[in-house]
Amino acid sequence: MAEDLLILDSAGKKEKYHALIPQIEALIAGETDVIANLSNITAALKFGMSFFWVGFYLVKENELILGPFQGPIACTRIRKGKGVCGTAWSEKRVIVVENVEKFPGHIACSSDSKSEIVLPVIKNGEVIMILDVDSNQLNDFDEVDAQALEQITTLIANSIS
Repeated sequence: MAEDLLILDSAGKKEKYHALIPQIEALIAGETDVIANLSNITAALKFGMSFFWVGFYLVKENELILGPFQGPIACTRIRKGKGVCGTAWSEKRVIVVENVEKFPGHIACSSDSKSEIVLPVIKNGEVIMILDVDSNQLNDFDEVDAQALEQITTLIANSIS
């Protein structure tokens, strides 16, 4: 796979995801190292979708530990049930937050983050990591993001043996 993403800046959100997902699939095909794959996925999402912050938190010893990410410095550890990421982990569900200031217990890693979408990566019925995407705009995520990012979390889960 070439090191450049082919995404039209003028394309709409749905079209960008439609172009990006097959490229992400090609990026991780044949690569068995999880960290390498997550690193490329975060870069592809950051630059392909122009996200403010995108990254993974890995489940380790009953905590979420910061993994590969793109964007400003981030929180390094999150407990289960705490903040948006910890809640998505404990509830095993996608959470879309229109305004992070209104989410009870939100952990403010960056004061520039305004909205967020968090998705669990589930393998064999267990959350193994969290995909966290932040925007510096209010109400920036919707069902289009949820569906496309869920496709990516499924690719990740399926790539891990």
